[in-house]
Amino acid sequence: MGHLSLGTRLAVIIILGSLATVGFVIYAAYDALLEDFESNLTAQQANETAHISNLVSQDLELRISVMAQFATMLGHNDQLLPPEQLSTLLKKQKKLSELFPHSLTVLSPNATLIAENIFVPGRVGTYYADRPHWRAAIETRRPVISRPIIGRATGVPLMVFIAPIESDDGKLLGFLSGTLQMDRSFLIPDHIRNNANKDAVFLVIDTENFLFVEGSGEDKAIQSLPDPGENLLIDAALSGTGFGEVEAESGETLIYATSHLPRLGWLFIRAVPKSLATAPAEQAFVRFFLISTGLTLSILLLTYLALRSTTASLTNMTRRIRSMIRKPESSRRLKEQGAPEVRDLAQAFNQLLDERDVINQLKDGFVSNVSHELRTPLTSLNGALRLLESGTAGELPESAQKMTTLALRNSERLQLLIADLLDFNKLSVGEMRVNFEAVQIEELIRMSVVSNQLMASDHSVSLIAKDIPQLCLTTDGHRLTQILDNFISNAIKFSPPAGVVVIHAEEKETDRLRITVSDQGKGVPDSFQDRIFERFTQAEVGTARATNGTGLGLAICRQLATLLNGEVGFYNNEGAHFWVELPVRQPDADREQKS
Repeated sequence: MGHLSLGTRLAVIIILGSLATVGFVIYAAYDALLEDFESNLTAQQANETAHISNLVSQDLELRISVMAQFATMLGHNDQLLPPEQLSTLLKKQKKLSELFPHSLTVLSPNATLIAENIFVPGRVGTYYADRPHWRAAIETRRPVISRPIIGRATGVPLMVFIAPIESDDGKLLGFLSGTLQMDRSFLIPDHIRNNANKDAVFLVIDTENFLFVEGSGEDKAIQSLPDPGENLLIDAALSGTGFGEVEAESGETLIYATSHLPRLGWLFIRAVPKSLATAPAEQAFVRFFLISTGLTLSILLLTYLALRSTTASLTNMTRRIRSMIRKPESSRRLKEQGAPEVRDLAQAFNQLLDERDVINQLKDGFVSNVSHELRTPLTSLNGALRLLESGTAGELPESAQKMTTLALRNSERLQLLIADLLDFNKLSVGEMRVNFEAVQIEELIRMSVVSNQLMASDHSVSLIAKDIPQLCLTTDGHRLTQILDNFISNAIKFSPPAGVVVIHAEEKETDRLRITVSDQGKGVPDSFQDRIFERFTQAEVGTARATNGTGLGLAICRQLATLLNGEVGFYNNEGAHFWVELPVRQPDADREQKS
């Protein structure tokens, strides 16, 4: 397996991908089956609620039919029987009393109560024609079943059944009324209630009075509906959606369906846990899952064995290339082993590193030689230009004086660039030396400010130092000044006109001193932050500010700080803030060290 080509391994991966696709198709089929189970369960709930609604409707028709039949016995010779006789007849009707256990009453044609089977103080003589259902009965002279209403005296929901009492020739003699007190009567048949699935939820809601008719609790048949948001099942049913899914208070998903009984304004709701639909499908899926898991593990094992050697080598190569990007000076080679393609890639990479090392050696030697060769004539040139500028060789015309000053400034800049190249070369080959001694930090920073004031003035930038502690620091003052000069020159170049560059120093609790150089520029770009201390890198490549340097300054600063047992860094906050942090006292060691 270790010598298979990459193409063969890709073929293995494709085969395994095909198996995975087949598995996905099987799972999709299972998902469709599960959807069918859910649809069937939803339809079952809809049928159940419709069936119960029909049973309740038939029960209501039975009660009103029995009442209408009894109403024919309450008149004689085109007149209503006397109240005493009516009360006696009402009390004797056991079957009718069972159907209307709350009360049976007889009322006059204008809906005034004249007889009752159960005595209620003050009820005889009460006028009821102000109720909508009584007005409907008077106008239509047909049997009427009221929607649940709140009783005037009891304050509980009632249902009123009204049947007209007519003579043989159709004259209205009065009305027979039966009342159901909803908190004591159940219209849902017992066999429906007793045979209900123990996991099912069955509710009957009065949508006009917002009451539970059935299902509010074990001890009450009537109870106010909860506030919106407290019971998501009721909220969903009242929203007008006839069926769907909703989450119960327990977090379980319910499948529900509703049926409306317009005559009473009742809404029948039946819901069952979704698990009743998913359980059969899940059982089949569990068996499928166990089998597929075993197959998948076997496939994964084969995949691991097939790809391990290839991916390990490629991962190592990737890690090595990234390391070379972060540290270009690294030269560790890759092992030339593994599959043929991987071996060829490792050989090509190692050859590339060999070529790079040869080029780097040539480049470093060339830079070092050229820098040394240029420094000697530049020193003489700078000396001559200084003499001319100072007037030692005689006073110059104003235009010649300006050109001499410009030439001296650019000559000194060139000398600084050459110094950077030589310093970096010494650091690269380990020949840089540092000399630790006691340095007054306040005086060192003041001198850095003075030496950079001319550059700051040329860029219309203010350069100030503040909050500098009077502290004696054990370090190499020349190299620390070199770091600060680099930070300051960069801050000046990247500051806007009339900007302010601030040098600030503070002593840390860890017996270390941090010196920060802050500007008011745009800060270090996000895309450049990871590479800012690498050699030959500049934030604004191609601009005038970029061409003023070699891209070595910050790389030199980092290596010098390391030699001084310190570190450098930066952060953006309304400008760039570059800092160098050094120990106040160096560990007991030779005062002169070599990098």
